Formats: sequence, C-alpha cells, structure tokens
Amino acid sequence: MSFTLEDLPYAYDALQPYLSRESFEYHHDKHHATYVTNLNNLIKGTEFEGKSLEEVVVASFGKNTPIFNNAAQHYNHHHYWKWMKPNGGGAIPGKIEKLIVDSFGSVDKFKEDFQKEGLAQFGSGWVWLELKDGKAAIRKTPNAESPLVHGAQPLLVADVWEHSYYIDYRNRRADYLKTFLEHLVNWEHAEEMLDAAK
Repeated sequence: MSFTLEDLPYAYDALQPYLSRESFEYHHDKHHATYVTNLNNLIKGTEFEGKSLEEVVVASFGKNTPIFNNAAQHYNHHHYWKWMKPNGGGAIPGKIEKLIVDSFGSVDKFKEDFQKEGLAQFGSGWVWLELKDGKAAIRKTPNAESPLVHGAQPLLVADVWEHSYYIDYRNRRADYLKTFLEHLVNWEHAEEMLDAAK
C-alpha cells in the first residue's frame, strides 16, 4: 500500500487574499508531494510497509528519522489543508468552543496563547491545539513532530515552517498566525478531530 497526495479540498485560489495560488502551488504541489514520494520510497521492504499513516508516524518516531520526517510531514499537511477553508474563522462550533473555554478561560485567551506559542517556535515547526487527558492544550513542535508522538490527539494546527507563509507574508509570522485564526480556520474539521479523539 502506497501513500498518495490528495488534492486540496478547495481551489488553489480559494483562500485568497489570505493565501495565494502561488503559495499552494509550492507548498502542496512541491513540498507536500516530495514528502509523499520520499515516504513511499523509504518504506518499501521495511516493517512500516502496509501500516496506516498514523501507525508509521508513531512507530518510526525516535527509531527511523528519515521515515518519521516524511511520514509525519505527510500526516501534518494532510490535516493542515483540511483545517483551513474559504471564509474560515468566525464562530466556533459548540463542543470545541466549550472545550476551549473550559481549558483556557476564553476563546480570546486561547487565540492569544496559540499565536504566542506559534511565534515562540524557533525555526521550522508547528503550533497545535491538542487533546490530552480530556483537556485541550497548546503545543509547539519542531520540524515534523506532532501531538501523536506525545500521547495526545491533534485538534488544530498552524504550519509555521517558513515555506507555509513566506510567499504571502515574508517574515511576518505574527500576521500569518493572526490571519490563520481570524480568516482561515475550518473549525468544523477541528470538531471532527475532537469527535474522533473521544
């Protein structure tokens, strides 16, 4: 069983003016595609062949760095595309809003902390809303790491590798993160991930 690069869940220009067609052409069609190609080549004939993507990510962490990096980047991007949508942001569905308020005190405090952690991630990485032990938390991870390898379930992520925002925002990571939360987040996918985690 080989892994495939799925099409974006929206048109390349559907998230303009917040993310451009050019950004997706590089980020999805080149960066993400390379991770999938590398992963398929690396797992041939190994113990990881035939496993689900999540199983490969967890089993290869700390044991096979090249396979982990490519599997985890495929997993992270596969969901990152779905965590965005045209006319995103806005009202948060009830279940996930309650979890956020119970865990952070308010939606505004969550957004503030999420942006702060995203800015604090030095170099390449991700900033996540995760579910662990029934409570939501924010985690920043370097390179390809995700909550999966720390015993938590991802609910939402913003990609803070420079290639995710540099075409449209240059070095303004703060502006990208604010825009992500206000105009891009697909909260429905976050709620689907919450339902799956429970």
